[in-house]
Amino acid sequence: MIILFNKPFNVLSQFTDGSNRPTLSDYIAIEAVYAAGRLDKDSEGLLVLTDDGHLQHRISHPRAKLVKTYWAQVEGQVPSSAIDQLQAGVVLKDGITAPAEARIIEEPAIWPRTPPIRYRAAIATTWVEIQLSEGRNRQVRRMTAAVGHPTLRLIRYAIGPWCLGALSPGEHCQVSPHAIPDDPPLRAQWNTLFGTSDSPDKASLGHNTQRRRPARKPAKPNPRGKYMS
Repeated sequence: MIILFNKPFNVLSQFTDGSNRPTLSDYIAIEAVYAAGRLDKDSEGLLVLTDDGHLQHRISHPRAKLVKTYWAQVEGQVPSSAIDQLQAGVVLKDGITAPAEARIIEEPAIWPRTPPIRYRAAIATTWVEIQLSEGRNRQVRRMTAAVGHPTLRLIRYAIGPWCLGALSPGEHCQVSPHAIPDDPPLRAQWNTLFGTSDSPDKASLGHNTQRRRPARKPAKPNPRGKYMS
């Protein structure tokens, strides 16, 4: 089983917490699934969960080199020189990062964050898309800060062959491991996880969207509105 979940801001990437903070159990009432990798509490977006321990390990292990796509809203007007730095590799305290794909993008059609980011009329913001296959702690935030543009909001849009699609914050859907992407780069990512043999099932990833259901405590209301296509 593979579950795609759009993790809201301020939710932990785990099912239990001794401090009664929001967790996955507030949104997902499916037994015996676990997050394959993590997403920081103050970050939003795609989290992949599975009941397959071997698949969980393959998704989260750095050697799989799954490409992860992030949308970062950063402080200031980002010059091309900063994008060049992100692409070449950024020196952090734990060493230089591997080269990343980075580009400035238009503000994506996404949900409003609750609470919203701080707004200062005198300081512009820029949206940057960053694709990387490393998994260092808070890596995107550290990279943008190192080039002079701290991240204000961070959304993970894709992991390997899977993306958020039309999932709203707090929604999840089940996808088939046999749904092979048609796009060659995504097919390569799929092959990294499942091998190279094709399957007749090429249904679109991200189908059968389900609204979140209460689990261990009452579910919180979903944001309303139409977000991604």
